[in-house]
Amino acid sequence: MWNIADVMTFGAVSVTADTPFKAIVDLLEAHGVNAVPVVDAADRVVGVVSSADLLPKLEVAGTDKAHATAAAELMSAPAITVVSTATLPKAARIMEAAALKRLPVVDDSGRLIGMVTRRDLLKVFLRSDEEIRREVAGLCARAGVDVEVADGVVTLLGRVRREAAIPSFVRRVERVDGVVDVVSLLS
Repeated sequence: MWNIADVMTFGAVSVTADTPFKAIVDLLEAHGVNAVPVVDAADRVVGVVSSADLLPKLEVAGTDKAHATAAAELMSAPAITVVSTATLPKAARIMEAAALKRLPVVDDSGRLIGMVTRRDLLKVFLRSDEEIRREVAGLCARAGVDVEVADGVVTLLGRVRREAAIPSFVRRVERVDGVVDVVSLLS
């Protein structure tokens, strides 16, 4: 099963709490990113500044962020992070629950090692049909099931010993990295 380390960007650009507003904008533009993690002296992630956190500066709305001049005043905190060994579905659930487009990736001590985006998570679907077919065929070998894969959609064909086992069999195949859908023609 793929994990975050398989799809993330290592070595993300970051800022410290005292990084000035303009320097953050310069970094976002120079690196073509929409957010940067804010790290402490030990490189632990304490927050994130995104382009959305910077936009209030364009308004004269009287919000705290409209008057902010450094990362500490701009950042969303505490930071929501993920470890590099987490599964892609776990990261997707975290992003969905918190309505995030990206997550800082940290080591076991909370130190920044990279970033993962929604787009990165989709890389699992770039697996070739043949790779998926081989993996699913390995799962099906003992059951004598034939496997076809087209555009990530797996079709299972054949007879199994116990019809009651079909739903759990299909669920196992659905969890194979890169599978878009499973069509069961098992009987």
